[in-house]
Amino acid sequence: MSPRLRNFDDLLRAAQAAGPKVLAVAAAADADILEAVKLAEAQGLCRSLLVGDEKAIRRIAGEIGLELKAHRIVHEPDPVAAAREAVSLVRQGEAQLLMKGFLQTSDLLRAVLDKEAGLRTGKSLSHVMVIETAGYDRLLFLTDVAFNVAPDLARKAELLRNVIEVCHRLGIEQPKAAVLAAVETVNADMPATIDAAMLAKMADRGQIKGALVDGPLALDNAISQEAARHKGIGGPVAGQADILLLPDIEAGNMLYKGMVYFAQSRAAGVVVGAKAPVILLSRADRPESKLLSIALGLQLID
Repeated sequence: MSPRLRNFDDLLRAAQAAGPKVLAVAAAADADILEAVKLAEAQGLCRSLLVGDEKAIRRIAGEIGLELKAHRIVHEPDPVAAAREAVSLVRQGEAQLLMKGFLQTSDLLRAVLDKEAGLRTGKSLSHVMVIETAGYDRLLFLTDVAFNVAPDLARKAELLRNVIEVCHRLGIEQPKAAVLAAVETVNADMPATIDAAMLAKMADRGQIKGALVDGPLALDNAISQEAARHKGIGGPVAGQADILLLPDIEAGNMLYKGMVYFAQSRAAGVVVGAKAPVILLSRADRPESKLLSIALGLQLID
């Protein structure tokens, strides 16, 4: 297993050491997307296959100073068709990872999930958001903040298995996973607490492997040892979680965006469970987040 990556500087160095790969970008005619492509090339991470409106791509590239010699443009002005073409490039092995450009998430995922021409593996797809925040001594892995809306117990177990694999790829041999709820006690009126307790027991029985899992834990007990001590919560996960498994997409999305916009945290996001990593962020996310997401995706290539 590779050395543990504790921050995004470690991640960028690891991605550079892995050598340049090829990124397929669906609907690439967007300034922030092409800025991320420019940054990724400058960092030696990848060259890109830019699928989209060629005239618009060339115009935007000129405006931001992106030299296109290292990249290839595949002209497809329709965003839905561009998504299918970018997925096809990955499926055929011409690119090793896929990135969402300026199109609807649903259009990209429809192409990824196509039974005939997509990137299905039989595993559940889930989104993993990695956060670097001041005052915490490790990267935080949040799931799911963008894809699975209201996961049931079985799907939460799949989310855990997927994020545990991401942690392993980043050198975290036995990540500590906190299954979050509003409180740290099991309450029959709060289904998230029941799911959390069951997931912890599943891990105890070997149904979820490769991590220490505990729950229910409130957010403070998961990331603050002082808060955990104050409430009398012990165990190896309390106060030092690597993974935060969120009860639903609303909780996850609000936590992630709150950390980015209020705490100025750095973030990277990727969909896992497909034949290749799928870099999926909000169109409002900064180019740096897109660059970090490319670096994250590179670490997850088989």
